[in-house]
Amino acid sequence: MAHLQPKNIVIVGGSLGGLFLGVALKQLRKNLNIRILEKNPTQLLHDQGAGVVAAGDVQEFFQRHDRTHTPLAVTSHQRLYLDRKGNVIDREDKQQHMTSWDLLYHVLRANFDTIDSEYAKAPEPMDNEGTAVYRHGHQVGDVDVDAGTPLVIHTTTADGQSESFEADLLIGADGPSSTIRKLIDPSVKRTYAGYVAWRGTVPETSVSSSARDVFVEKFPFFHTSGCQILAYTIPGPNGTVEPGKRLLNWVWYVNYAADSPEHVDLMTDKEGKRHHITLPPGGIRDGVWTKQKERAREILPPQFAELVEKTEVPFVQAITDVISPRAVLERDGRVVLSGDALAGFRPHTAASTNQAALDAMLLAEAVGRIVDGEDREQVLGEWERRVVQYAREGQRSGVEMGQRSQFGEHPLRG
Repeated sequence: MAHLQPKNIVIVGGSLGGLFLGVALKQLRKNLNIRILEKNPTQLLHDQGAGVVAAGDVQEFFQRHDRTHTPLAVTSHQRLYLDRKGNVIDREDKQQHMTSWDLLYHVLRANFDTIDSEYAKAPEPMDNEGTAVYRHGHQVGDVDVDAGTPLVIHTTTADGQSESFEADLLIGADGPSSTIRKLIDPSVKRTYAGYVAWRGTVPETSVSSSARDVFVEKFPFFHTSGCQILAYTIPGPNGTVEPGKRLLNWVWYVNYAADSPEHVDLMTDKEGKRHHITLPPGGIRDGVWTKQKERAREILPPQFAELVEKTEVPFVQAITDVISPRAVLERDGRVVLSGDALAGFRPHTAASTNQAALDAMLLAEAVGRIVDGEDREQVLGEWERRVVQYAREGQRSGVEMGQRSQFGEHPLRG
């Protein structure tokens, strides 16, 4: 194991977590061959209108690795807590940086495999950057991990063809329902937490002045029994951070007992298909959305109710828990987990993207040390201890916040 050099690296999962890894590894400039395998059949993943809190490790990642120098975030200056009537009952001066999934994704693609877009233009190539390939439409079906033989990843393409890839290092960055984790350690289960997040965005100029007063460049919350809603300003179309062109992103946590009639009704789309994790934009049935807007008017502060009412294409994500006890899954250190595949944080932590960025920076550092001749087992052991500790703390914190928010008494309940 000490002498196995990770020159050929396969990353499974082409969303933010996989791209963080790909960019950080490429910019080691050690002539690595990096291949990202993404199961989605389209060349570019599509934005779901999701806002992202750009915490410290996300900011550090882009300061180190973004060679496009794209403005990434809108600054929120205050946290506000509202009562049912919309009055501010608590205020805290606190700066946080808010961005969007789509902006991060396109900036990372520009840095990884030089995809130009309206969001960012690809930088010039560097010396010794090796190869960086993004293969969409590849669903992993199996992995050969027998000792003494090459590590082989078997995939099925979008058109039904079989294709296999050899690797010195396989990284599972394929989310909380990770296929790589299931193949190596099927004992780890993803479980529903008893509530969902309704999500949506509205142009900042589309809401009333009273709503803008609490939403624009602020981070407002409202809590009541079994319910939390929050909002913040994020970049607008094509990643613009220009005032007047940005979006207001909202997240509304609502309890639904598992497999209850209300839960099944919610997660059944317009075509009659039941979803278990995400009900994507455009899938929510009109009657379900009408009832949710009525509920917003009944229980939310008027500013939040207005935001919900003016959302054209909402979507729903089930809140779940999952954590692996290990980040290194195979005794020769050839298969590892990163980001959500290692631990799925509840979104209350605002740390899922931060975990992915941190794991990627630390793993790239470890790979660089191994390529330079350090002992692979020792280096990966150090990396695993650090990322697993972060995963445990973040996962535990998210459960505590979620249970208090949805099933307890929040101290600033309105």
